[in-house]
Amino acid sequence: MAFQAPRHGGNTSARRIRRTLRRTAGLLGLAGLLAGSAASPAAAAPAAVGLGTAGNFAVLGGSTVTNTGPTVVRGDLGLSPGTSVTGFPPGQVLDGTTHVADAEAAQAQADLVLAYDDAASRPADASISGDLGGTTLPAGVYTSASSIGLTGDLTLDAQGDPNAVFIFQAGSDLTVGSGSRVLLQGGAQACNVFWQVGSSATIGTGSAFVGNILALTSITLTTSATLDGRALSRNGAVTLDTNNVARSLCTTPPAAGTPTGTAATNPGSPAPAAAGPPAGTTSLSPGTGTGVKKKAPATSTTFVRATLRVPRVCGAGSGMVAIKGRGIRRVDFLLDGRRIARVTRRDRSGNYRTRVRVARGQAARVSARVVFTKASGARTRILRLSVRRCKVARVNPRFTG
Repeated sequence: MAFQAPRHGGNTSARRIRRTLRRTAGLLGLAGLLAGSAASPAAAAPAAVGLGTAGNFAVLGGSTVTNTGPTVVRGDLGLSPGTSVTGFPPGQVLDGTTHVADAEAAQAQADLVLAYDDAASRPADASISGDLGGTTLPAGVYTSASSIGLTGDLTLDAQGDPNAVFIFQAGSDLTVGSGSRVLLQGGAQACNVFWQVGSSATIGTGSAFVGNILALTSITLTTSATLDGRALSRNGAVTLDTNNVARSLCTTPPAAGTPTGTAATNPGSPAPAAAGPPAGTTSLSPGTGTGVKKKAPATSTTFVRATLRVPRVCGAGSGMVAIKGRGIRRVDFLLDGRRIARVTRRDRSGNYRTRVRVARGQAARVSARVVFTKASGARTRILRLSVRRCKVARVNPRFTG
């Protein structure tokens, strides 16, 4: 069944779109929601910074990535637009892939720019100055007009909220002294800690650092430093030396208790499968849409497809495509048949997702190849989303067949 939104403006068109979506969703056995234009109330606590495809990377550089010694990187390692990655081996990339000046690395850099700008634009809850060593901080946004330094221990206390978010904004450098640590307590998770650095970040010898480093220029991890998070450099080099870098994942809330130097989960382990039958979710802006489903012979792969068209009056379009289901091993996202991202880990909402951009006035076909394990075999699910208007449409199908 195909659906084309009315081309007329005004409230009448909005009502027609809603009626058509409800009718179509009912016929197909899907759940549809057309989001209104009113903004939701701002949350009291900061939301996590969306990393997009950059979240797949434990290390991402702009100019070069260099390593000395037996460094272990858990998660993808990428470089774009530079082309020189050295020191692997003896360094190892586990639970991930190396991407050098390819489409995946370029997309991750584009998403990193968005994440960096998002983190930098968050309104501050408090200003910080001097050294953070010996302090305990609750969730919030902390800003420094100049550099941020850490000598000793910094404790981040989630106060029992596993979704608590900590954002640090440094106007220039981030400098972590030798042997320093970031400790998590009260259910805090490393995946929810973000360091937006206006220049370069240096993590000292033997230190145990936590969080996602989003640096404008270079990131240096000196000898034997560990990072439970990500080292993401926009324009500069990432320099490693006998380090352990593990991409942090948000999973089951950890128990509150005494501070620890690492996240409560093992970042190198696969995320547990989501409960419930396989499902597809799209959240694409702007537009309206429909969904259809059909069965296919049992295989190990299922497909979800969506189509985007952004009207010229809307400007360029950008939205997240997310897949959620049980037993998923990986999701390949494609734009007009070209793979733009491979996602092998779920986000904290249980979604495998990536950001899709469509140029003004351009029509694009978005598809997702979902590989998952199921004893009875897999079925093909196809979702088509046709974007026609400057509205936000969400189609949340539940595939039960």
